Amino acid sequence: MAIDNNMMEELALLAKFPSKSLHQGLKLHKDADPQLLAAAERLFNKGVIDSVDGGYLTDLGHDLREHLDKLSLALK
Repeated sequence: MAIDNNMMEELALLAKFPSKSLHQGLKLHKDADPQLLAAAERLFNKGVIDSVDGGYLTDLGHDLREHLDKLSLALK
């Protein structure tokens, strides 16, 4: 499986979400980097986050964030 630029941007945004709390999220402003906003929209459309401008991780998002942490640890 190849990781394309869109997926890298989505993973980078996912990594910005707090991993230790279910009650913290992110808010992306309208003047944020267009690639970041596009990544957020794609994650929203995939059901990973609950708002097109960030918001909170869904259950799927929490699972993916946990897997991302494990992957990061394994590759260090």
